[in-house]
Amino acid sequence: MNYWLMKSEPGTYSWDDLVKDKKTIWDGVRNFQARNNIKAMKKGDMAFIYHSNEGKDIVGIAKITKEHFPDPSAEDWAVVEIAPVKKLKKSITLADIKANKKLANMVLVKNSRLSVQPVKESEFDCIMKMSQD
Repeated sequence: MNYWLMKSEPGTYSWDDLVKDKKTIWDGVRNFQARNNIKAMKKGDMAFIYHSNEGKDIVGIAKITKEHFPDPSAEDWAVVEIAPVKKLKKSITLADIKANKKLANMVLVKNSRLSVQPVKESEFDCIMKMSQD
């Protein structure tokens, strides 16, 4: 299993929207590196949902329920289907992540603008532990 982080502006599509919808396709990605990450996702992989701009925090975990397929709104782009797994007990802010030395090499810290990014298993576990405190 692989782990990911997927960013969304909560005013556009929030964690609560995902919970209400029960599943969604993750579309609108128009960055080649992010698209390649979407194409690397496998059914059953887990992804943090990160609210960008407003909040700047990881709020929940989603599961990839359908591997990449063509974006219905744009030729040459890809989407995946995701479903909510659970809301984090405590959201983890970008400041929390930057303050944790174990997460210093996380893509979110090194390349914060990338909308879909890989997360190492050790980083996923660390963030999960932080969210329980």
